[in-house]
Amino acid sequence: MVLTAEVDLPQFSTLTVPEVNLSTSTLMSAAPYLGKHCESINNEFMLCRQETNDPRSCLELGKRVTACTLQLFKNMKKACLHEFKQYANCIDKSSGDYGFRHCRKTQAVLDCCMKDKLGLERPHVGHFCRGRVHKSSCAPPRPPPCPCQPIVPDPTPSLPDSKPRYPPRLGSRFYFMTE
Repeated sequence: MVLTAEVDLPQFSTLTVPEVNLSTSTLMSAAPYLGKHCESINNEFMLCRQETNDPRSCLELGKRVTACTLQLFKNMKKACLHEFKQYANCIDKSSGDYGFRHCRKTQAVLDCCMKDKLGLERPHVGHFCRGRVHKSSCAPPRPPPCPCQPIVPDPTPSLPDSKPRYPPRLGSRFYFMTE
């Protein structure tokens, strides 16, 4: 990335936040709860990054995402530490590819603990694949379109009506499919 004198970079002190230093199996075991618990602030952050195309404008939202993640892990540590450790250990040790299939019993125990003590239910399987519209209250206004790129209508006309084709001279190439 090329920088000029006009680019205002943030101070290094504003970039320091406490990091979430956890293993892969720990993050994988908490991922459904983390995704659902911090969904709104994460959507705000991703919307800011996508629309402004400038990471400097989204630093505060990024800090809020990290704070939400840390808060969830603190709550899980207070309420369901033993169950969470068992599930993360099972994911880590049961297969070489961090598979979930061997750990369904410990997952069920963690799900019950999270529901009873923290009020967080595990989202259903297709929850994160579902299309949703996120209404943002703090997203910056959309930048105006760049004047250097004119908006050109689509010059491709629609396809003409296709003519009927004659049957092939030597028969179909897919003769083996009709047997």
